[in-house]
Amino acid sequence: MSAAPLQVAILVFDDVEALDLGGPYEVFTTASRMHQRQHPGAPTPFVVQCVARSMAPVRARAGLRVLPDADFASATAPDVLIVPGGVVDAAAACPDTRAWVAQAAGAAQITASVCTGAFILAAAGVLAEGAATTHWEDIADLRTQFPALDVQENLRWVDRGALVTSAGISAGIDMSLHLVTRLAGAALSERTARQMDTPWNPQP
Repeated sequence: MSAAPLQVAILVFDDVEALDLGGPYEVFTTASRMHQRQHPGAPTPFVVQCVARSMAPVRARAGLRVLPDADFASATAPDVLIVPGGVVDAAAACPDTRAWVAQAAGAAQITASVCTGAFILAAAGVLAEGAATTHWEDIADLRTQFPALDVQENLRWVDRGALVTSAGISAGIDMSLHLVTRLAGAALSERTARQMDTPWNPQP
């Protein structure tokens, strides 16, 4: 585990799926809390920021309002970039969003998408070819819009090292726990899953 906290940035945008955002947020913040409970005084393993195009409130799908922690200009360069899904057409078409995602992903250790967040990564040029996945309902559209991708079915996530894509909401939680395992060890991800009372399946 790194001595310095790893910076986790979660992109937020209008019509983001609330659980695609909240699942990874809960995993990484709970992991930090569990680590500090077990190791009082130790550095937290993760610092999480919600990052948006501006500091204005973001209206998630179904109406939940989210206050960003940082905008594209002020966000700390992430070690881990998480791009959630939702209704992503406007975010994927936004030049500022595409540019920030490409820049942040270029410097991050790991870039990951949840659900239709894969469309944003592909639109930004981060997910250009190779294996990927998304929500089952959107697999055909991802294949059509980005034919260079090898879009996988019946997998909850696809881990390509620096680039990870996942299917739906529960898969995004399991993928985030998988990333905690990669970055901080299986003991912490297991403790985190237990604290969240989620039936974590560590296999994709």
